[in-house]
Amino acid sequence: MGFATALGTLAFIEPWILGALVLLPVIWWLLRATPPAPRRQAFPAIRLLLGLKPPEETPARTPWWLVLLRLVIAALIIVALARPILNPDDAVNQEGLVVLAIDDGWASAPDWDAKRAALDDILAEAERKKASLRILLTAPGADGSPPVLSEVLTAGEARARLQGLTPKPWPVDRLAAAAALEALPESPRPRFFWAADGLDDGNAEDFAQALAARGATTRLAPTTAAKLLRPVESDERALVLTLERGEDRGEDLAVAVALRDDGREVGRLPLTFEAGETQASGRLELPLELRNAVGRIVLEGQASAGAALLLDERSRRRPVGLVDETGAGSSQPLLSELYYVERALAPFAEITRGALADLLKQPLAVLVLPDHGALAPEDQAALEKFMADGGLVLRFAGAKLAANPDTLLPVKLRGGDRTLGGVMTWDQPARIAPFDAGSPFAGLAIPDDVVVNRQVLAEPSLDLSDKTWARLTDGTPLVTAEARGKGLLVLFHTTANTDWSNLALSGLFVELLTRTVETASGVTAVGQGEALPPWQLLDGYGRLGEPAASVLPLTGDELSAGAVGPAHPPGYYGSQTGRRAFNLEQAVDTLAPLPSVPGVSERGYARSAEQDLKAPLLAGALALALIDLLLGLWLRGLLPGRRVAAGAGALLLALLVALPAGPARAESDDSFALLATLETRLAFVETGDAKVDEISRQGLTGLSRVLKRRTSVEPADPLGVDIERDEIAFFPLLYWPVTDTQAPLSEAARRKVNAFLSTGGTILFDLRDPSGGNLLASATASLQRLAEGLDIPPLAPLPAEHVLTKAFYLMQDFPGRYAGGQLWVDSSDSGANDGVATVIIGSNDWAAAWAVDDSGRPLYAVVPEGESQREQAFRFGVNLVMYTLTGNYKADQVHVPFILERLGQ
Repeated sequence: MGFATALGTLAFIEPWILGALVLLPVIWWLLRATPPAPRRQAFPAIRLLLGLKPPEETPARTPWWLVLLRLVIAALIIVALARPILNPDDAVNQEGLVVLAIDDGWASAPDWDAKRAALDDILAEAERKKASLRILLTAPGADGSPPVLSEVLTAGEARARLQGLTPKPWPVDRLAAAAALEALPESPRPRFFWAADGLDDGNAEDFAQALAARGATTRLAPTTAAKLLRPVESDERALVLTLERGEDRGEDLAVAVALRDDGREVGRLPLTFEAGETQASGRLELPLELRNAVGRIVLEGQASAGAALLLDERSRRRPVGLVDETGAGSSQPLLSELYYVERALAPFAEITRGALADLLKQPLAVLVLPDHGALAPEDQAALEKFMADGGLVLRFAGAKLAANPDTLLPVKLRGGDRTLGGVMTWDQPARIAPFDAGSPFAGLAIPDDVVVNRQVLAEPSLDLSDKTWARLTDGTPLVTAEARGKGLLVLFHTTANTDWSNLALSGLFVELLTRTVETASGVTAVGQGEALPPWQLLDGYGRLGEPAASVLPLTGDELSAGAVGPAHPPGYYGSQTGRRAFNLEQAVDTLAPLPSVPGVSERGYARSAEQDLKAPLLAGALALALIDLLLGLWLRGLLPGRRVAAGAGALLLALLVALPAGPARAESDDSFALLATLETRLAFVETGDAKVDEISRQGLTGLSRVLKRRTSVEPADPLGVDIERDEIAFFPLLYWPVTDTQAPLSEAARRKVNAFLSTGGTILFDLRDPSGGNLLASATASLQRLAEGLDIPPLAPLPAEHVLTKAFYLMQDFPGRYAGGQLWVDSSDSGANDGVATVIIGSNDWAAAWAVDDSGRPLYAVVPEGESQREQAFRFGVNLVMYTLTGNYKADQVHVPFILERLGQ
């Protein structure tokens, strides 16, 4: 039942209840009914009572305006019980079948909340119309199972399933999802809603046609286009980043943030999409040390597996020193050994040439020694120390080494060298044998034309096979290696130029040197047949976490093929000392937008315009009923007229305060004071930066939820405080994020803050500095500007026995979004304010770690420990609130002996 109004279409879910409106005349008659007139009896003595005014009068009949008020209350209740809906959706058939096809792959993560909200609207309509539902997820399950239709569900059951659904870090499989539609019966024809991710996997059109062939289909399109970071390229000065989007949506800006393994920011790079372009690229210029410290790159503000690019040693340029004792280039470079080594390593490493003594003074990862005779004892000792500290020494053989070997070799050599081929020998030039599975060179293709004419031979030994990385087809070693301290000593048993082989002319030579340099940093090479166990994996939101039990080890073939899926999600495989990055982009060739399909309607993820009027109508009826109560008391003479007006106003105000509100922000001083005093609330200082303020609000909302679940504190929604305008004395604790754009405080604001601190208030200043926020050296300029004129007490690092470490949880570390920052507290021992510190300063960005969305899901990645670190951040927040609310009572040792005595009894 529905009809048009000035505000839009109005419909009723239970229209039959409106029949009760016909009873309004009866109610009118009952309310106006008067008792029968009393019988008159003549009694002369009654005249004694004439002139006396009775203390209470009852009107002969109820006033018409009061009757009308009560009729309005009854009408509001009747209409509210009929469940009126303004601007109702009409996409679901009454008692029909609805199929929700949901893309839950990596590309759906950026708009996941909007998708959930749109699906909730569909479920609400299906619930009203008593429709049944089935759900089809298009991404394979975590156990590798293909997409399958769910059983028939009620709206409540479907809502419960969707609440536990999260995006997966691998692509969708719409081909298998289309096959799952075969399980649908031909009758009744269902109504399809396809919550798409906006990208075409190559089968989107076929999937849409399969839906449209079975029933009316609406495709819900995301408003945020998924983006994908492509592999990083590194040159001599910068990391070259490439970002791809699936659809041209005009000019757009994204910010790539480079992070260390511990989550600290190294640098950021704006990437601009021009109109008509689907790729954006840029150069992130960093010093070599910082460039090599980058562990991953993420897109700011877009949480998905495609917006996180993991890096390993293959992406880093290692500093390599080439020992050149001549100090000048060769007049015949093609005959020089260093020429071929430099050409091979230049695209992947920072090359430095010089004398050995000079190179050892520089921070190098690899030292390359061309053919050299016996080393001097002091040089040999220096190289031993270099390897003991973790360096790699790469040596090449030649006539000098064959004639005069030394002991700085991975294996003992025979005297002289071996010649293969030529007029003076029966032997033919030897080829290289396939590499063993345990070799760092495993999996490399060996060209047929690469041959070795001469080599130095190793003396046979029991461990020779273990030290051999590469050998010739006759079994003699070509490359041997031995661990020395934390480093490695590697020997190529032939020359680095073309004197003894043509290896230096092949692409294999480049790959052999690249793998060797990678090994210098402890990277385990993944080859054919060798598998690396999962170590840290990405979830659908691009956050690193522990692997599930169903994830399988990753082989070299799977790594090369980019076999991203449930068995091998993107992430790190191997171990902390030797890992390989396996990124989503390896499984995504191109990003393409969804095609338009005839017969499939489209709409966005925007929330439905319909409004359920039941709650507002019942609230209005309640307010009028309270007013009716006051008027009734007034008519009976029990309440003066002025009190009636004041009471009615107070009741209405209390009702408005009790109604749900949006983000807390009072528009007047009186309403702010009312919000701040009626309930306990956490508060944050507004910085003027909308994004930072929103993170603060979301963070304190998340902390408030945790406090409600774990403690007796039940805070209401947090309040934002304008430090210049609002009164702050209502709050025991203020969270103050520090930004570069905050202006210095006015004199009035300084007096207000100083009064707050002197009367027991506590302020947590958060520098939000991923570098650790050393107060003595960095990240202090903004804080110093804000704190000028404030009564900041002397500060000291938080002592191990401070009450903040045991106010609720026992803890010694206080991480937030970042870890490692020092926490500073008031070091004075005055005993004022029950010993509670007035100022606490840190840098770990706690609000971002606490921040949750409306569904309670975390909004920002926490690094480096992930969710376990987030739990520690929440515990710090609980300790902080309990500390400021309960004081320093846990530091009171007076009662400890008596408590122990009681426990002993």
